[in-house]
Amino acid sequence: MPSLPSLASLKTFEAVVRHRSFALAAEEMSLTDSAISHQISKLESLLGVALLERTRLGAQATAAGSSYLQRISPALRTLESATRDLLTGQSRSLYVHSSPSLASLWLMPRLAAFAKAHPDIALHLSASPTYSQFSAGDVDVDIRYGLPNWPDLHADLLFSERITPLCSPALAKRLNAHAPQDLADAPLIQSTMAILQWQDWFRLQGSTVRPSAFALRFDRAQLALDAATQGLGIALESATLAEPYLADGRLIELLPKKFAARADGHYAVYPASHTQRPQVEAFLRWLKRETRQQKKLPG
Repeated sequence: MPSLPSLASLKTFEAVVRHRSFALAAEEMSLTDSAISHQISKLESLLGVALLERTRLGAQATAAGSSYLQRISPALRTLESATRDLLTGQSRSLYVHSSPSLASLWLMPRLAAFAKAHPDIALHLSASPTYSQFSAGDVDVDIRYGLPNWPDLHADLLFSERITPLCSPALAKRLNAHAPQDLADAPLIQSTMAILQWQDWFRLQGSTVRPSAFALRFDRAQLALDAATQGLGIALESATLAEPYLADGRLIELLPKKFAARADGHYAVYPASHTQRPQVEAFLRWLKRETRQQKKLPG
């Protein structure tokens, strides 16, 4: 097994790249400039490759250095988080990652109930459209949106979603639509990441309409819903995610429920070994209770 670099040298390397400066890295780590240079030289000698280069823009990672930093950064964050949790007494920290729209529209309104039920668990929630890499060790549960094709991982379907055209009451009144064919010339909003697109929806309705132009395009369901509330067009979105908009009347379902489609897109994903952690097991149990209640809602 090759000799591993010291944690200090790796943290120094990360700090230099982040600041693009040996001097600023030295200031952050309370070291001298020469000590920083010595650690970098020692690290490069151990690895047998140049990690940094000095340019007129400051210290920058080489191609090899950039690739190496990308691989070690998650491990450094995990070490920092674990140490911080231990020092602050938060040994039952829970790290959850989620797709952005589900995090803000569905998960966030329910987190108060989880916090009340589990005051001993310190929840850390992050959101982005990219999936977490469990090998990095910085996420316990990843709530993903997409088609379930994640080998060696458990994927629990949260709920089956009703996908339906949604728009503002004012636009609905103006369109006076009663069937899919009535939307042929209507302003449609496309959610580019959705697993069920407008073309799919029209085909499921037996309609010959095949839209090729859209009033607006977004890569987030929440952005499409926000645009629809402004009367900018019709969003084809999940009634589950749109629940807050429908509840206060900002959006309405444009067509009768018989024209809605069903889609399974949101999953709680995790390695089987993670369920051995009490905080993970508690979160998954709570999540299942919440989704069971969701399934009981009308529609």
